[in-house]
Amino acid sequence: MLEKAAELIKQGKIVVFPTETVYGIGTNGLDKQAVERLYEVKQRPLNKPISLLVSNMEMVNEIARDITDIEYKIMEKFFPGPLTIILKKKDIVPDIVTAGRDTVGVRMPSGEIAKKLVETAGTPIAAPSANISGEPSGTNIQQIKKNFGGKADFFIDGGINEIGLASTIVKVIDEKPVILRQGSITLEQINKIL
Repeated sequence: MLEKAAELIKQGKIVVFPTETVYGIGTNGLDKQAVERLYEVKQRPLNKPISLLVSNMEMVNEIARDITDIEYKIMEKFFPGPLTIILKKKDIVPDIVTAGRDTVGVRMPSGEIAKKLVETAGTPIAAPSANISGEPSGTNIQQIKKNFGGKADFFIDGGINEIGLASTIVKVIDEKPVILRQGSITLEQINKIL
């Protein structure tokens, strides 16, 4: 099942899958057309960037540049896990993913299925939460199938999510971590390791 889903992602198809936070709806994050379709299916405004899921640090270095020591430290401690870090992007990342910005959100999921899916696909996966834009994040596969049946190419049912809360988003500004979206990881936890 994972092999099939990974193959579809490589081909630029859309797959719904569980992460440790909420369900994600994803596609090949380096394929511009695939990401355009993802925005359409999710009804997501084009000015809202999409984060990329990675499976290892090599993949991080493939898509991000000028990573600082502080950023590496944060990733060392909280990857894999429910944390997205904003890094400077390399040109390999299509502008549609980042809504034209020069930064990209990067997350290494700890959920077994999501982690294996990125590993098997061998490409970063553009994966916002599996919900229609503006609605609550998807944690129930039945509801998600109602929203995306006929639009997504493949569904992986992983039961109920462990956390059920979207990831914390952090950005290092002037060598200080700033929380852009609060999830289960707090600024206090981040500051503790720095």
